[in-house]
Parts: sequence; C-alpha cells; structure tokens
Amino acid sequence: MNQLTQQFDNQAQPQGQGSIMDQSSSSREMEEVKGQIFMAKQFPRNIFQSEQRILDNCKRPSLAEVAIYQYPRGGTRVEGPSIRLAEVLAQNWGNLSFGVKELEQREGESTAMAYAWDLETNVRQEKTFTVKHSMKARGKIKKLEDPRDIYEKVANDGARRVRACILGVIPGDIVEKAIAQCNDTIKGNSDKPLKERINNALKAFKEKYRVTQEIIEDRFGYNADAFTEHDYVELIKIFNSLKDGMSKADDWFNKEAKSKKESSLTKDFKSDGDSKEKENKKSSSKKENKKKDKEEVTVNGHAGATVEFEGETLPFEDSE
Repeated sequence: MNQLTQQFDNQAQPQGQGSIMDQSSSSREMEEVKGQIFMAKQFPRNIFQSEQRILDNCKRPSLAEVAIYQYPRGGTRVEGPSIRLAEVLAQNWGNLSFGVKELEQREGESTAMAYAWDLETNVRQEKTFTVKHSMKARGKIKKLEDPRDIYEKVANDGARRVRACILGVIPGDIVEKAIAQCNDTIKGNSDKPLKERINNALKAFKEKYRVTQEIIEDRFGYNADAFTEHDYVELIKIFNSLKDGMSKADDWFNKEAKSKKESSLTKDFKSDGDSKEKENKKSSSKKENKKKDKEEVTVNGHAGATVEFEGETLPFEDSE
C-alpha cells in the first residue's frame, strides 16, 4: 500500500507551482482505489464461476465472430484474442481494473498509459506510450486539431495496449479455452447456411478493404464455392486483424495477381483467336478453290452433269 501511495503522490506532483485542486483530485483517486481494493478482498472471485461466465459469453455468435484475429509475421500466421474478447475476459474475470489514461498533452502529441490491475493479487501490467496528433489518410499525413479527433486517436492506439495488459494478467489457459470456444461457436452454432455466411464475408471485404472475391480465391487457391467452415473461420480472423489494425490488406492479399493473370489469359486468348482466324481463312480459301474446280462436263452425251474434284487437272485427263 505504501508503493501505491507513493505512485499517486508522484503523479500528483505539479509541473510548476502546486495547487489545491491537484491535491484534492489525487486524494479522491487514492480513496477510490483503496475502496476498490477493499471490496476485492471482501468479495474474492470464484475462479470456476469466472471461467464459466467467460465460456458462456464465447458461445454467443455475435462475440465469437469478432473474437479472434490473425496477422502474418516471419512467414507464419500469429493468432490471438481481439480487443473485444479481451474486454469480455476482463469483465467476467472480476476484480480487475483496466483502461487508458492520458497523462499529458503537448503540442502535436499526447502521452498516455494503458493498464490492467488485478485488485486481488495486486498484479499490474501497464504500458506508457506516445500518440502523435496526426493520421495518414489517402497517402497524406493529416494533422489533428479537433479535441474529439485527438481523443479518438488516443483511445484507438491505447486499445491494443490495453489488450496486451489484460492478457498479461489473466491466466493463459483461460484465454486458450475462450479462443477454442469461439472457434467452436463459429463452426457449429450459426443459423445461417455456410454459403450465405461466406457471401456476406466476401461482400464485407470488398466494401471495406476493396478486396474482391477473385483476390481472395487467388490467395486460397480455389473458388469460393469450395470454401469450408475452416476457410470461413480463417476469413473472419483475417477480417478482425484488419479491423483492429494489426495488419494491412497487402499483408494477406496480392491485388496485382489478378491483373497479371488476366493479362496472360488475354494474351493466350488473342493467340488462340489468331490461330483460329488463320484456320478459318485457310478453310474458306479451300472452299473457294473447290468452287472454282467445279466444272460441268458431258457424260455419255448428256450435258449438265457436274463433277466435283480437287486439284489442278481434271481427273480424266491422264486416261488418254
């Protein structure tokens, strides 16, 4: 408790001259923390009930579909719980304080802290980071001046740090069980047919990240009609990774592969068309030659009998 008091005293030290308002705010925060610790000691968590609450929440399809993300690293795929699942883990684990605090705001940047604190065991994870008041949009750097835009930028950058802090406090086997339950929920507990779910996923990729069905099929190596439940789960993980900002569309998909394929196919098609055109010209020339070689000859004194033949000479000229 002495370390806790010292921590709040250090945060309360003003940059310039002290003020009564700062001291009052620090005292209020200190009393709130003491109250949280007291309640956590009075009502400790039941680990088995907490685990069951987490697994029950993971049986909801709406949560399971956004619970897991993937991103490529070093030629392999890293999989883990998303920000939404980390929040559910913290809420149902109990006696856990977590969030993001903006410690200081200067011209052009903010200093913030993400934390997760187990009030029972006094295990604490925190990460201090700096957020630039700018964002990249359409290849250009845009400076943020609206306080609301700055707040949202700090909150978005802090969300990933909060997740890392939460996962550092909650036991790893609980997290793994939650991920496994979410995978089972996605595979078996959906009311919609697999084809409809895949169509919705392809539509979402195209609308939000301009990744077409052909590009996705190029990555998987086969048509979307052959996608299975496993492929659908992988699509969801990739989408969550893009949504959380863990990866970019270029990390997963080669958008130039389709155009290259089309150009080669077009070239082959043109060559096939040229060869077919040549064959058609040859066949037409042969037909014209046949027409020219048709002659009316007299057989047994009767004129008008037509004999059809090929070649430069008549078939009976050699008989003399």
